[in-house]
Amino acid sequence: MKRAIFTFFAAAAALTGFSASPAIAQTTNLESAFDRTFGTQVRAPQSFQAVYDTALERRIAQLADGSDGRIGVAAIDLSTGEEVMVLADQRFPMASTSKIAVAAAFLEGVEQGRWSLSSEFPLLIPMRSKKYSSPTAPVRRGNYMAARDLIEIMITRSSNSATDALLDVVGGPRAVNNWAWRNGFRNFSIDRDIATLVRDDGEYDPASYIDLRDSATPRDIVRMLAALNNGRVLSAGSRQVILSSMSRTRTGTRRIPALMPAEAQVLHKTGSLNNTSSDVGIIRGPNGRSIAVAIYVTGQGAKLNRERKIASIARALYDGMIANRGRNYAGATYSGG
Repeated sequence: MKRAIFTFFAAAAALTGFSASPAIAQTTNLESAFDRTFGTQVRAPQSFQAVYDTALERRIAQLADGSDGRIGVAAIDLSTGEEVMVLADQRFPMASTSKIAVAAAFLEGVEQGRWSLSSEFPLLIPMRSKKYSSPTAPVRRGNYMAARDLIEIMITRSSNSATDALLDVVGGPRAVNNWAWRNGFRNFSIDRDIATLVRDDGEYDPASYIDLRDSATPRDIVRMLAALNNGRVLSAGSRQVILSSMSRTRTGTRRIPALMPAEAQVLHKTGSLNNTSSDVGIIRGPNGRSIAVAIYVTGQGAKLNRERKIASIARALYDGMIANRGRNYAGATYSGG
């Protein structure tokens, strides 16, 4: 594997005329040349290591070491626009973090008068079927619920049946992609409903293979969160529906919230699929500073290890960008939760 990585590196370097040691190989031109030549699917997990400008970025890169799988991190200071990016332009499985965009697409329709938060729609409950046996997994209609309640359980409890209900209402994955792309989030794609995504999960190992379906870059997800927070997309009322639900999320207590100090407020949405765990959201400090974060972790041997990575990275971002701005994060002890 090391020899293969070196061969890929050498070939890409030759294409760009770039001469550097593997330790500083992840320049934009070099990575792009590699991907154009070999495709993102063949790139070994984080075989390109970036040159980072700040102590905080270097600390995050250390915590996001991808030797056991790919890890992507993006964070934006919501006041200054300062960014911290580690493998932030590579695509990762969104899993249930895509539900934020589903909610946004639906709420845009509310603003346009196509339906209301009190409109009722049926849950779409998956039925048993064999993997890959059909392009779309079969579902049946369940109880009808008001849209505001569907959004609530979709975000707070990550209900797949509620998500597919709203996804069906807005016009399917294409409609959500249209909302995302119109708002500038081009490295984002929903390709299947949740019932099909879950049924067919495990086709590829996301730690070593980049499946562009149902994926996004951490950079685009964190930009989406920043746009929701800062008012660039949707009305104030619509944004409040999403952010308020994110503040009540019950899943992922071992992820972003796990190492946060008591005075921090976390609004987040988790995602989990085969060999991948993620958490994205907004962290607010008592000093008025807020950051949007997106953390996608693959591999690492076990779900608990992935969650520990997320918790440690999130705390480092909080300390570096909110609590002790400009100082390097020394570390925190993971205690779960």
